[in-house]
Amino acid sequence: MISERNSTRHCMTRLEDKINMYDVKKIRGDFPILKRTVHGKPLVYLDNAATTQKPKQVIDTISDYYTQHNANIHRGLHTLSQEASDMYDNAHVLLGKFVNARYPMEETIFIRNATEGLNLVANAWGRYNLKEGDEIVSTEMEHHSNIVPWQLLKEEMGAKLKFVNVREDGTLDMEDLRKKMCSRTKIVACVYASNMLGTINPVKEIGKIAHKYGALFVVDAAQAVPHMPVDVQEIGADFMAFSGHKMLGPTGIGVLYGKKELLEKMHPYMAGGDMISEVKLEGSKWNILPWKFEAGTPNIAGGIALAAAVEYLNALGMKNVRAHEKELIGYGIETLSKIAGVEIYGPLNTDIRGGVLTFNIKGIDPADVAAVLDSEYGIAIRTGHHCAQPITEKFGLKSTCRASFYVYNTKEEIDFLASSLKKVKDIFRK
Repeated sequence: MISERNSTRHCMTRLEDKINMYDVKKIRGDFPILKRTVHGKPLVYLDNAATTQKPKQVIDTISDYYTQHNANIHRGLHTLSQEASDMYDNAHVLLGKFVNARYPMEETIFIRNATEGLNLVANAWGRYNLKEGDEIVSTEMEHHSNIVPWQLLKEEMGAKLKFVNVREDGTLDMEDLRKKMCSRTKIVACVYASNMLGTINPVKEIGKIAHKYGALFVVDAAQAVPHMPVDVQEIGADFMAFSGHKMLGPTGIGVLYGKKELLEKMHPYMAGGDMISEVKLEGSKWNILPWKFEAGTPNIAGGIALAAAVEYLNALGMKNVRAHEKELIGYGIETLSKIAGVEIYGPLNTDIRGGVLTFNIKGIDPADVAAVLDSEYGIAIRTGHHCAQPITEKFGLKSTCRASFYVYNTKEEIDFLASSLKKVKDIFRK
């Protein structure tokens, strides 16, 4: 376990009463930023798909590391280095267990974000295993991070890149997926939950299809791991990437899960200190997992703070987190649907939708909607194509408004959003 010197241990004590009763008011009390005002109004933060706010437990962990334990890891015999190393190493184990990795330490690589994780797979596996004419299958609803690396790989290796169709209701066309698979398919790269439509894909079924053809299954879980129980063994992921800043952790830290047998055969993604076991002028030998893929001094504080975020989420219970968000998205769809001129995109079935509410108001530019919500009402939402331009354009759109929910959001905030949107309509129709 993580050293008791690490203040994250206080997280469990403070949250014991929340395990069996999801108390949003108490949870909100852990987030200092929710007490601030924006343009003189209380902050209503609904941009969680972009990044989440941080609880005091995570903020205190960062401070505790820098004030009590700051040292480089895996290099020193002195007390501070040993403490930092233990905390950082145990953070890997905690993150691995969080997604049920078979080998929590060896299969958990700390990276900057999900984007880097997907690029790592494309470069360290794809460049050494794909041949001209091999095929990569992805979907139309992907984040750019799960499109562009495969486009670059396609150009470099002479591979083919196919995209599975998305239906009008925002769900993936599974029959089209089956049609696009063949003996040359080597990679199936799919988003677990869409950051634009909110769609939760049937990843377990997709993984079985990929493996039926001998292809690797690569999962972008940036919008899934923070919001619901995720089990990499159950879904059959060969690789899965997610970001810490979308799950209460700091920016600049994320996780790439990879099956041990694959990682051991792969070439390093970056070269330098700590990823080697031996260096001679004639050649080098690589370090054991996961350090083989963590060259140089890493984001030590970030990794330890991400572990604190996971402890926080574990105390809440990921089933409770999912249930809370499911209730919010259902209420949000119902409430905003009653506003004339509001169009909602993505599945209306909350069983297959995450806490992402993407919408537009007919005749009003999304940027204008967001600007007024911020300046007049202190409401933070996101507009644009949300780094998912292909699926946005497929729906005939250039931009949308997106309200996204997390553990600290409430129905009252959704009511305030709805009433504010009605006032926005009045402003632009005078």
